[in-house]
Amino acid sequence: MSTTSASPSALASGDGYDSDAPFLDVYSPASGAVIGHVPVASTADVDAAVARAKAALPAWSSLPIKERVQVIFRYRALLEQHIDELTALVTQENGKIESEARAEVLKSIELCEFAVSMPQITSNEVLEVSRGVECRIERHPVGVVASIAPFNFPNMVPNWTIPNAIVLGNTMVMKPSELVPLSVVRLAELLREAGLPDGVFNIVNGGREVVEALCDHPDIAAVSFVGSTKVAQIVYRRATANLKRALCMGGAKNHLIVLPDADREMAASNIVASMSGCAGQRCMAASVMVAVGPTDAIIQRMVEVAKNVVPGSTLGPVITAEAKARIERYITEAEAAGATVLLDGRGATVEGQDGGFWVGPTILDHVTPEMKIAQEEVFGPVLAIVRTPDVDGALAIENASPYGNAASVYTESGGMARLVAERASAGMVGVNVGVPVPREPFSFGGWNDSKYGVGEITGRGSIEFWTQAKKITTKWNQDAGTNWMS
Repeated sequence: MSTTSASPSALASGDGYDSDAPFLDVYSPASGAVIGHVPVASTADVDAAVARAKAALPAWSSLPIKERVQVIFRYRALLEQHIDELTALVTQENGKIESEARAEVLKSIELCEFAVSMPQITSNEVLEVSRGVECRIERHPVGVVASIAPFNFPNMVPNWTIPNAIVLGNTMVMKPSELVPLSVVRLAELLREAGLPDGVFNIVNGGREVVEALCDHPDIAAVSFVGSTKVAQIVYRRATANLKRALCMGGAKNHLIVLPDADREMAASNIVASMSGCAGQRCMAASVMVAVGPTDAIIQRMVEVAKNVVPGSTLGPVITAEAKARIERYITEAEAAGATVLLDGRGATVEGQDGGFWVGPTILDHVTPEMKIAQEEVFGPVLAIVRTPDVDGALAIENASPYGNAASVYTESGGMARLVAERASAGMVGVNVGVPVPREPFSFGGWNDSKYGVGEITGRGSIEFWTQAKKITTKWNQDAGTNWMS
């Protein structure tokens, strides 16, 4: 998509926004320049989008699942066909470097591949429970669902929900982040090209008011959310107070426990990649390294590796000027509190892109657990190193965090790896893996303050969230036994 305004008609499958709607500017994080505009939804626009989804639901949900998956099969092919364009769009509105943006689109393709397998995964359960009596379980859609997506993965996170939810028979209203709405507009166009009927997928743009309208709307049956823990709590409470099912993914403070026997090169390169990849703007980023015992050689090598991460070349910008200021404030406060700055990314600039929001890779040593930078989600290319003499101390630090998204351990010892995997309070654990994201069909999801709600947002676990079970008991044989239940 070029840097022109997105037309209102492209924003929803069906009628567009009110032609008099105010527009929202979309900025490039690399340059600070305006690259597009999208209309902001009013409450009436939300009502209209939900009404379109509700009207489309009976026909869409009545199609056999084998027919619904054909749309996603074609959509997956279109994602592959347009991967260069989609990659460029992610880079343009989010700031990711090309390789990161392409990996994001490739993950979207993988998500579609899983959705296409749904007919084989969701086949109904049937059992003769007694002579002549059969019980079966059928999966039915929950209805009109809402999906609220974050800024950090403008292509992938929407595809966490779109393929599975609509293949399972639901219709959807999506609110992308107001910072990166252009990718979702393009996804809507590709879905339409793939043959998705009008009304099955709809987009509403905006901020808090639009989210509240989705949580409150009586015709929306389920709400999914990905973003900060603070907002995840608000959305979960509001949606469930309105008697909806909700699944809200929050923030993270991921700990990487590094033992002295860890492979020096692998640990150093992996941890730096985890810390700085996507400018640290991902809930799976390495945030705190817990150095157990004598690990100075690994830390020294990490600094050497991180010096080769160059803003504008191998490191993208952070999303806004406010984010840049907040990240640099965390670094400054930690230094004032006694942390040692081994590598300083404050004040980073990129030639020719002076208006961009750049923060260089930053590593701080001798951080203490009570410092804010060790407790709060920074969401930038910053690694805090906390030292401890033993694994028990490392696990105590990890377990004390209110978050529980991910944890990793670097070691050559299978026994120590198993110990950390068992005792870490996190929903996703890595062994010698800096970003322990499960691949399909395994589901993404954390624990504690990193997730609110039951079920998972992707993989097999998402089937429970996007469907409801109908149990059918049948008796045709008149000679079948009779008991108090029949």
